[in-house]
Amino acid sequence: MSQFNNIGLIGRLHSPAVVETLHRVLACLSLAHEQNTKQSRRQIWVDERISGSLDGVDLGVGQYTTGDIHLLGQQCDLVIVVGGDGSMLSAARVMATYGVPMIGINRGKLGFLTDIAPDQVEASLSQVLAGEYEVSDRFMLSAHVLRNGTEIGRGSGLNDVVLHPGQSARMLAFDITIDGAPAYFARADGLIIATPTGSTAYALSAGGPIMHPSLDAIALVPMNPHNLSSRPLVVSADAELELRIGDDNSTQPIISCDGQEHIVCEPGDQVLIRRHEARLRVLHPLGHHFYQRCRSKLGWQGRASEDG
Repeated sequence: MSQFNNIGLIGRLHSPAVVETLHRVLACLSLAHEQNTKQSRRQIWVDERISGSLDGVDLGVGQYTTGDIHLLGQQCDLVIVVGGDGSMLSAARVMATYGVPMIGINRGKLGFLTDIAPDQVEASLSQVLAGEYEVSDRFMLSAHVLRNGTEIGRGSGLNDVVLHPGQSARMLAFDITIDGAPAYFARADGLIIATPTGSTAYALSAGGPIMHPSLDAIALVPMNPHNLSSRPLVVSADAELELRIGDDNSTQPIISCDGQEHIVCEPGDQVLIRRHEARLRVLHPLGHHFYQRCRSKLGWQGRASEDG
């Protein structure tokens, strides 16, 4: 018997490919319900932002209920996201706070988080609904910006927290303190503070290390540092990080969480970053392997020698 009787659907807006896949997901949920007559009645919850795309769909499992993303978090025991990693990140910051597991169907580009291919929707979802899946727990980061000791903004990120100069092309000056001990002063285009989940995202393009999602570690990756001795640094996920933005910066720096939440800072502000208390549970079809995904997504398929 499936443990998922309240299932939420979230999708990227304004995408015909996403709408087509959402229809296939609904058909799959309907078929799974019909094949298991002992299963309690399944309720479908649809993000109100995409509900108009599903008008006229016969679910076969009862009329779906629409609501905002927080209602889905309160009511669902599984949320399916159809889109790219950006769609997954947006939903993840909410679902993690409610403890709702997520599964992603890739209708984006790279797809490290949304790891079910569109042509595998029926097979993979049927497997998950039957209780056959693997679980990956991901920690997040929280960021608090203080100005003269008073908090002026906060955010959270599954991938990363990034200090950058906004639209300016000028360098930033900042100090980094780790667990209360001064680490280093840097001048750079910014700094990416990434979780293992985010190590294959923005941090990767800046030369950061790839980390297995199971690691309890955080990577600090300077972006185009002026001092060539500034290198990516990996610290414990329990470390408490403090950035102090230099007083002589002529830019208006910005803290971005997953590239979706933004806090405008000023010279002299402090940014406190630590592990978030919430964790995200991601479900994968059986046979999911992180390094195989790296091979396929990052072009690692070559071999040192070829037969023949």
